[in-house]
Amino acid sequence: MTALIYTFIAIVSAIALWQITNIFNLKGVIATEKDNNTQGYLFAVFGIFFYVLMIYCLVAYNVVLLPESASVEGEHYDNLYVITMLLILFVQAITQFFLFYFAFKYRGKKGTKALFYADSHKLEMLWTAVPAIVLSVLIIYGLWAWNNFMDVSDAEDPLIVEVYAKQFQWEARYAGVDQTLGRGNVRNIKGLNTMGVDMTDKNAQDDIPTRELHLPKGRQVIFKFRSQDVLHSAYMPHFRAQMNCVPGMITQFSFTPKFTTEEMRANEATIAKVAGINKIRKEKGEDVYEFDYLLLCNKICGSSHYNMQMKIIVHEEADFNTWLKAQKTIAQVLN
Repeated sequence: MTALIYTFIAIVSAIALWQITNIFNLKGVIATEKDNNTQGYLFAVFGIFFYVLMIYCLVAYNVVLLPESASVEGEHYDNLYVITMLLILFVQAITQFFLFYFAFKYRGKKGTKALFYADSHKLEMLWTAVPAIVLSVLIIYGLWAWNNFMDVSDAEDPLIVEVYAKQFQWEARYAGVDQTLGRGNVRNIKGLNTMGVDMTDKNAQDDIPTRELHLPKGRQVIFKFRSQDVLHSAYMPHFRAQMNCVPGMITQFSFTPKFTTEEMRANEATIAKVAGINKIRKEKGEDVYEFDYLLLCNKICGSSHYNMQMKIIVHEEADFNTWLKAQKTIAQVLN
């Protein structure tokens, strides 16, 4: 289907270019009623084709969209996305319909004269006020959803995790029993201390380093981000979360996982998407894919940017606590 669409685009582009070149030869040429009828009917046919193609794409390519949000806060992001898309589709469907309809209905006809319509203050007020109100509501809702990710002032017993970015990998560090991460600086990077943790800081002694991100279901997680070298962007698409990692400063966001990895694997939408991916991989002779949450870099940070990712595993909280207790602290790793 993709090849067919590309072929269609190429044909339409060639026709458009041909028509543009013909404009230079139109001097003194007057369109006949037959010409107007031909163009009007062609516009009507193209309008029908346009809507058929739009509906097909909405149905056929729905499989490439992400399944429902895996975080509580991400639900508001999804709501905002759905509301925005429905508004866009509604307005687009109406305006495009009138565009094609009027081009057909009011095509040039012998003896018909166009009506000159100067202006209407009521119409101008309407099409100015309505979009302004709608956009204001969307922006206010968006700011409220953003604050859900960013405001951690009322968090109860959150999990504190530092995510450290560098070309081209991620590392993570969990706050220990003191719930406070020790200081970190690139000047402290030496040997096994690859995150530059300041070991003279008493809060750093019980921090837990890891190369794989494990999270508990139903508990708010506060992420602190640092970058060793260039600008990276921590992107967790299934949790609807993204934050830039900036050298020399700490950024943060938070969310609450609501599905374990196993629960998301059992999600009907996820199963359908994984089946579609594996169908493509099978045709290419590649290994079978199994769903996992991923932390990706969403900034072009260098030649291996595409491969900068970290696996995220969401557990039930009891299983997460068992995993965390089995990990070595950074003091144990370095000693």
